[in-house]
Amino acid sequence: MTASDVEEPQEPWSRRRLRSTNERLLLDRLRALGAASRAQLARETGLSKPTVSSALASLETAGLVHEVGTQAPERGRTAVLYAPDPAAGYALGVDIGRSWLRVAVADLDGTVVARSDVRNRARASAALADLVVGTARQVIANSGVDPAEVVHGVVGTPGVYDPKQRRVRYAMHLPGWGRPGLVDRMREELGVPLEVHNDANLAALGEYTYGVGRGSRLFAYILIGTGLGMGVVSEGRLFTGAHGLAGEIGFLPWPGRQKPERLEDAVSGVAVVEAAREFGMSGQLTAKAVFDAARQGHPAAARAVELEGERIAHTVAAAAAVLDPDLVVLGGGVGHSVDLLLRPVQEHVRTLTPLRPRIAPSRLGEDAVLLGAVATALDTARDLVFACRAAGS
Repeated sequence: MTASDVEEPQEPWSRRRLRSTNERLLLDRLRALGAASRAQLARETGLSKPTVSSALASLETAGLVHEVGTQAPERGRTAVLYAPDPAAGYALGVDIGRSWLRVAVADLDGTVVARSDVRNRARASAALADLVVGTARQVIANSGVDPAEVVHGVVGTPGVYDPKQRRVRYAMHLPGWGRPGLVDRMREELGVPLEVHNDANLAALGEYTYGVGRGSRLFAYILIGTGLGMGVVSEGRLFTGAHGLAGEIGFLPWPGRQKPERLEDAVSGVAVVEAAREFGMSGQLTAKAVFDAARQGHPAAARAVELEGERIAHTVAAAAAVLDPDLVVLGGGVGHSVDLLLRPVQEHVRTLTPLRPRIAPSRLGEDAVLLGAVATALDTARDLVFACRAAGS
């Protein structure tokens, strides 16, 4: 026997790390499979059956996995099936919009166990922070979950969160929302660690995780509502740029009639209403009312929708030239009317550029930002729950 044949004994810290690595590997594989037996996990991971059995026992003791049934093969013994325990922890998702606030609590499987959609009638930043905290507390209470088990939360908002100054910047449609201290206050009052992300970025992640963007190599989600934003997902990961500002496509210049404007001023829901008025519509108008009238054949509304389609096409052409996406998703409030917009957008894109990304409506609709917030919060929540429970097992 040579010296190389002698296996050095592992240090205790090294054994613990190896055990933790194996347990996390099994937990992640179970999350991907849904449920599996010891033998199946051994085949899937390459770990030995004794190692799998030991790791599963530790995960079960920690409350991270549980038995979910049995499997009776044609030959051999009945096998016990294991799956991650979704009640091991919970995540909080929040979507702050100008008109609506949406809040949800989800278990570690991603199942929403409680949610609330409330009108955002706050006219000051402090009132909006109070509304977020109050609604989140109510949703957690309605879920029946111990607040201490909600281990992480993600907030989606217009604008970009500046972690150094600890405030939101460029949230033009939420007056005062850029005031320092608001996010810290929400964290403290809720007692939940909160991340803050741009709403279009979260919508893109939501669409990638749960919607039409699944499997896309690189796609752009264009959020068209009160404002205009874009989220970019490449190989399953957000592209946010050097300062978190990638996708702020609303800041692109636009040649307005009177003076230069921003693209956001030309493409948002407000622009649809302004165009409809210019073409002869009157009364209390909203973007939804204009689109509804266009469906009924109102000529002024139809012209406003056609113009909106042309302007969205410029947005798509810009995204196609810079990013080369295989898919462009149209979402947000205006995106709900893709049945009217898709044809003019596609026709105008063909006249503007030789690039031909596939253009599709959002599958998630108004839930895109909220589900993106939930998906993002779950990534961290799963890590936190594993680190806490595995360490104590």
